[in-house]
Amino acid sequence: MNPSIVEVVNVSREVAWLPWAVQYFFLIGLSVGAFLLSLSWFVLRWPAWQRVSRIALLGALTCGLTAPVALLADLHQPGRFLNFYLHPNLDSWMAWGAFFIPLYLAGLVLYSWLALRPDLKRLADAGGRGAALYRALAYGGHDSLGAIRAATVLALAGAGLVALYTGMEVMVVSARPLWNTPFLPLQFFLTALAGAIGLVLVLDRLVGDGHAATEAPLLRLLAMTQVLVLAVGAAWLLLGMSGLSLRHAEALAQVAPSAGWRITAVWAAGSALATLWLALRRPQWRLAAGLIALHSAWMMRWTVFIGGQGIPKTGAGYYSYALPLGHDGMLGIVGTAGLWIAVLILLISVLPWGDTRRAQA
Repeated sequence: MNPSIVEVVNVSREVAWLPWAVQYFFLIGLSVGAFLLSLSWFVLRWPAWQRVSRIALLGALTCGLTAPVALLADLHQPGRFLNFYLHPNLDSWMAWGAFFIPLYLAGLVLYSWLALRPDLKRLADAGGRGAALYRALAYGGHDSLGAIRAATVLALAGAGLVALYTGMEVMVVSARPLWNTPFLPLQFFLTALAGAIGLVLVLDRLVGDGHAATEAPLLRLLAMTQVLVLAVGAAWLLLGMSGLSLRHAEALAQVAPSAGWRITAVWAAGSALATLWLALRRPQWRLAAGLIALHSAWMMRWTVFIGGQGIPKTGAGYYSYALPLGHDGMLGIVGTAGLWIAVLILLISVLPWGDTRRAQA
């Protein structure tokens, strides 16, 4: 196409990374963040965090088991996923992700099983339907801290690699200055951790009784994440406005003329400030703080992936995107949420999570 025509007329380009990718990055980030929160009791044995850790483990499992489905859907056919193993390209972060994801999930499932064995044994000893299955799954039912910590090493290595590759996979795209910044992996991690805290606050209301005392440490940690998110955002803006970093200046120059992007920036800062205020000043509104944190984590990924692909590489204006209603759009988002709910219902149907008194009975 004649470049002069492109500058006058502009072109329409389809997005390469669909909403399925947003769902995957959102869910896998929540899973990693929730897994880290669960270590406070199951590994470190901090008494005040026992309830939080149990709810966090539930969140880590539900999101971790759902996320790969969204990833496979984004690849459109299983053959593309198998190709990562049949013909690995070790120069690609995406290819490395095909090895990091199974490592994390295997470590997470092993860690979860070892952590929940005492619960399985108690359910088996209680008798009733499924007692034989619970007894088989408990495999003795011992609370072996050494075994849990060994499995934690495997899961923690997988979690770290997943967190690294999900950020680097986007950051290495040098054609897009908005993505090509070392702040991006850090923002992914911080918003994932904040979203995981929000998820635990929401789940605690759904499967527990939402004690304010047990959620107080979570709110303090949530406030810390929001301070860090705001600090990273301010540093990115400062580098762009000052010209100290050419990449950040290019990225700022691309998005600054757009009213939509300016509104998005205000929304992002406002959401972080609102969450910070709720966490510090209105602990009784902790459910609202959790919901905003979840919303911010998802919208950050939507803005980076879908909005980032709307920034023109060539042309006179931004590429437009309209969310379709089919499987590559709204139906895919709703379907992923439905799968997560189904996994959640299954897990809370077979094990006690929120009531630590019941778990210890």
